[in-house]
Amino acid sequence: MLVTHLECSLTGEHYDAAQIHNLSKAGRPLLARYDLDAVAALLTRDKLAARPAGMWKWRELLPLPEGARPVSLGEPETPLIALDAIGAAHGVRAPIVKDEGRLPTGSFKARGMAAAVSMASHFGVERIALPTNGNAGAALAAYAARAGMQSLVICPAETPEINIRETAAYGAEVIVADGQIDECGRIVADGAAANRWFDCSTLKEPYRLEGKKVMGLELAEQYGWDLPDVIFYPTGGGTGLIGMWKGFDELERVGLIGPKRPRMVAVQATGCAPMVRAWRNGDEFAERWEGAATMATGIRVPKAVGDFLILRAVRESGGVAIAVEEEAIAEAVEDAARLDGMLLCPEGGAVLAAWRQALAQGLVDGDDRALLFNCANGNKYPLADRARRMPLATLDASNL
Repeated sequence: MLVTHLECSLTGEHYDAAQIHNLSKAGRPLLARYDLDAVAALLTRDKLAARPAGMWKWRELLPLPEGARPVSLGEPETPLIALDAIGAAHGVRAPIVKDEGRLPTGSFKARGMAAAVSMASHFGVERIALPTNGNAGAALAAYAARAGMQSLVICPAETPEINIRETAAYGAEVIVADGQIDECGRIVADGAAANRWFDCSTLKEPYRLEGKKVMGLELAEQYGWDLPDVIFYPTGGGTGLIGMWKGFDELERVGLIGPKRPRMVAVQATGCAPMVRAWRNGDEFAERWEGAATMATGIRVPKAVGDFLILRAVRESGGVAIAVEEEAIAEAVEDAARLDGMLLCPEGGAVLAAWRQALAQGLVDGDDRALLFNCANGNKYPLADRARRMPLATLDASNL
């Protein structure tokens, strides 16, 4: 096991990685730290290139002890797809989408849950729980089923119905409640404190972040051990953004990349933009956003426990935080599908809308290599019904 210890992200206090943990004593996320000298001796570009593609090729930079079998559903390396028509329409270099909808359960939540459930299984957890706005619950339920665990998922009433039914299909106990995700999270935390289950909420255990950071590790190899100029990331709890920023540092320290970093852009909706407000105000922490509402349910997170880590990554990278309107999200989803044949999820639409907004405001250049994250399969969300329905007898091919 190349993990040396866990570290409080706020105070730096160390914790024993051989024991199971949630938050630190300071109530903040714990970060896994590795013996990076040992990793450097084991992990080279050539060795990585010779391994089958997929999340677990990065085993030396993941927390599961040597010899322990991961709980896996075959997590692939996700592709990079250029939005050529959209780039041409704007007269700029085409933005590239990393399509995380190709993962098990159709979203990037699979990465985090593969790591978190693998570690929970290693520690003997039998029942695991979290609050969700949709995709995290489905991923937890699937990986828990794979591991032979019981799972409990509590979600707000506005969670898409397909996510609710998908989660239940994997055998989870699903509770739909009024309120927001952070309010559902308080119930999960109370049950964990009473030892009724293990809390797998965003950043409230150390290992979902480790799974999500693989997005950044993959990007580095896919870009020829370089990195994009700018990354647009849909930001709710921010696990992936924080994880990638951590992963880039680890890649440099083991000698796989140099010091260059992309500008990190945290994308939120105007109906729920606590990070954008905090970034604009110069705040270290983000106040809770009241009355959160957006069609992009994955970024409808009024209060994130890792808020200061998100803001730190954005600022250290020279990036920005951007909020986009609902109309711009819907338009982006429609344009990507009709112009480039790519069906984005609403959060992916928010990211494309943010790239367009940044381009118009001069925050990115037309020559920038921009990487956009589509975090889930667009088929998991309600789509407009634009089909014509006609009796077969009235159809005439000459009039179509």
